[in-house]
Amino acid sequence: MNNKRSRNITEGIERAPHRSLLRAVGVTDDDFDRPFIAVANSYSEIVPGHIHLDKLGQAVKQAIVEAGGVPFEFNTIALCDGIAMGHGGMKYSLPSRELIADSVETMVEGHQFDGLVCIPNCDKIVPGMLIAAARLDIPTVFVSGGPMLAGQTEEEEPVDLIDVFEGVAEAEDQEAALEQLYQLECRACPGEGSCSGMFTANSMNCFTESLGLGLPGNGTIPAVSEERYKLARRAGEQILNLVEKGITARQLLSEAAFDNAFTVGLSMGCSTNMLLHGLAIAAAAGVDYSLEKINRISDRTPTICKVSPSSRYHMEDVDEAGGISAVMRELSDGGGLLKTTVPTAGGKLVGELIVTAPAVDGQVIRTLSNAYSSEGGLKVLFGNLAPRGAAVKASAVDDEMLVHRGPARIFEGEEAANRAILNHEIEPGSVIVIRFEGPCGGPGMREMLAPTANLMGSGLGANTALLTDGRFSGGSRGPCIAHICPEAAHGGPIARLRDGDIISINIPEKRLEVETPEFENRQPVAPPERELLAGSYLRRYRKMAAGADRGAVVEVCDGPEV
Repeated sequence: MNNKRSRNITEGIERAPHRSLLRAVGVTDDDFDRPFIAVANSYSEIVPGHIHLDKLGQAVKQAIVEAGGVPFEFNTIALCDGIAMGHGGMKYSLPSRELIADSVETMVEGHQFDGLVCIPNCDKIVPGMLIAAARLDIPTVFVSGGPMLAGQTEEEEPVDLIDVFEGVAEAEDQEAALEQLYQLECRACPGEGSCSGMFTANSMNCFTESLGLGLPGNGTIPAVSEERYKLARRAGEQILNLVEKGITARQLLSEAAFDNAFTVGLSMGCSTNMLLHGLAIAAAAGVDYSLEKINRISDRTPTICKVSPSSRYHMEDVDEAGGISAVMRELSDGGGLLKTTVPTAGGKLVGELIVTAPAVDGQVIRTLSNAYSSEGGLKVLFGNLAPRGAAVKASAVDDEMLVHRGPARIFEGEEAANRAILNHEIEPGSVIVIRFEGPCGGPGMREMLAPTANLMGSGLGANTALLTDGRFSGGSRGPCIAHICPEAAHGGPIARLRDGDIISINIPEKRLEVETPEFENRQPVAPPERELLAGSYLRRYRKMAAGADRGAVVEVCDGPEV
């Protein structure tokens, strides 16, 4: 192969020391002529979505060997957002995306691999590896770990992690609910895999498949299925084909590929985090993408699939109904909403892949003619409170809360807001505002599943909204608007809000406004003091993180941007 990067460490008399070191890890004379393939694995013993990835890695490596390559596995970090939720550890979640991207880039460039197979599964690990793949621009295939099966109650009703979070607020109210909460705790997460709803992990795995870097089935095949291991073997085989043909990641990560990925995600009501990560991945691939363009795609893309927390369906149901390929076929055949000439890592064009997909079942995945909504499941709102945008999962908001107007109740951080909700200190009809939780203000732009779950669990979700410059979990539902940009720490309008200001939310019209006249002339409040570890990575992240409208990527920031 003339395009082997690994020649930089294997060929020539001056590379004798390099070959000597490679022999120490088992490389033979014959191996030096074969492609060197990196297997970036995020196996971890504390993350349910990653506990099985060591076995998946073995399947990938065996297939690489059989296809004529030499696999080298290395690991990245993996943070479980569910375990990190609700305390200071969540500050590290979004910043860990950058560490993962940097570590994969470092390993692949440092060792001059010819190809890359990425094995992620959960929230920040998938986009972190996608960012690295876009930067590196070498042949790359993704095979994720797959979704967890939904849990079951004694009555055989499906349950998941969000039921546990929402059960906390109910248990605060009535002692009898404590036993029910314990039963939920024990049953909601039955085993390995990314949490079973359309939360951020599965949103990003579906995004990867529809983007073209994951093979068909990547987004929905359950973690416990033998089909998941067959998919891993196919990924190991396919990476050698990509290396031989010189097909690199950026050749696949075109603007049209991102159009397809966002279209599929919007049709399924994926996590608002998909917007944040998608923008960051596009930037790494050199593709100019904007929130305004995502809104235009949403305007023309019907919502044809709703998965928990927006319904009682789970990822296993989507897989049984035909998976992402069936969704893509319906979007393409029924409405011409996809670009079918886009190439994929599987070696086929999008149109060639989906032509054999099953027709949608009409229930789990609806037809376009019977869509839940004529527009996509995510919306970006703009207005004098969010000049550069704010994100909402519209498909998870009840119709009566799509338009809301109420007085602001301000909190300088997640913990204070959560206490007020649990202590019944929130007046129905209010607009809860949690600020200084953005990329710089948090720092780290925490996901805040507890306040949204407690809002719903306490019955306030039917009449009370929640806004933040931080993030919400893909498992959040209800009138919860996140990513308000510019953030409070950058002096954005959210920092000028006061208790009692009247906030107007109009999701159908994509507007987020403050009606209080004197609002515009106020000075922003000063950021609260936040204790950080001496020399902490978060200190560096706080100084370098861009706004949510640019994917919260790490870059050199010269100062506040308003």
